Amino acid sequence: MASVTPGKATNSLRSGAGYLFRMPNQPDVLEKLVSLCKRRGFIFQSSEIYGGTGSVWDYGPLGVELKKNVKDRWWHAMVRARDDIEGLDAAILMHSKVWEASGHVAGFSDPLVDCKNCRKRFRADDPKIKGTPGTPEAQCPACGMKGTLSEARMFNLMFKTFMGPVEESAAVVYLRPETAQGIYVNFLNVQQSTRQKVPFGIAQIGKAFRNEITPGNFIFRTREFEQMEMQFFVEPGSDMEWFEYWKAQRMDWHKSLGLDPARLLFHQHTAEELAHYARAAFDVQFDFGGTLGFQEIEGVHNRGDFDLTRHQEYSGKKLLSSTLGS
Repeated sequence: MASVTPGKATNSLRSGAGYLFRMPNQPDVLEKLVSLCKRRGFIFQSSEIYGGTGSVWDYGPLGVELKKNVKDRWWHAMVRARDDIEGLDAAILMHSKVWEASGHVAGFSDPLVDCKNCRKRFRADDPKIKGTPGTPEAQCPACGMKGTLSEARMFNLMFKTFMGPVEESAAVVYLRPETAQGIYVNFLNVQQSTRQKVPFGIAQIGKAFRNEITPGNFIFRTREFEQMEMQFFVEPGSDMEWFEYWKAQRMDWHKSLGLDPARLLFHQHTAEELAHYARAAFDVQFDFGGTLGFQEIEGVHNRGDFDLTRHQEYSGKKLLSSTLGS
């Protein structure tokens, strides 16, 4: 199966390292924005009276209404206004085999280094690190000490917990790092119960969690966030045609919200950025100005047949026929 993933957006926008641009005519207002959001009741730091929880945010009276309005507009455009897309609300806790099949257990990780002096952690590819971590000349970007950075080790970004009263390997479950897998494992359930025929899509809105090493920039990179996502399943060989269709649809939707077209663009993933399973990927980026510049607000991806093929292999259930899924 081939996969096209339009409509994957988050209320916690993820930065696009490696393709950050700045427009000099857009001022840096992030600090003022953070202060304004608190004063007006849009966004508060989580558990603030106890010193706060790092990169976790609460939406106040106005913030929750604003977020609900955006979700309602997205849901109407993706589900209610179309007869070829069905809605879903998959559970956050899923069988651990789901994440093994998807590759998250083995490969969803970032390179991590520790400073033995100040005890802070950094991504090994942090551009502020001078020298190679693990060597005497490497300098900590926080405390400035040399030779105190550990060698890089891989750090899985999924939050792990246990289901049931016993903390053992058989009881391990994860807080989902994305909403897509809930759609894939319910592909047959939705198709058979709604009698949909390919091409059709499945959409959902839900929480996801990532144990980021270096979160920051207010709500642009957080550990708990909400995704709006739709997977569209298509016939083999027609995936790129649908891919171009959804690129146009999603860009038009953002413009319909009133976003300035001059501050919107597509970023095509380079060979280095492209996920191993993806055939093509474009991000819709918006210029937030200042130090943020252009950042991803939505992704449109052609995922090929990777996901359904892997879940069919790991579960032993027949998911694929003569059609492709996205």
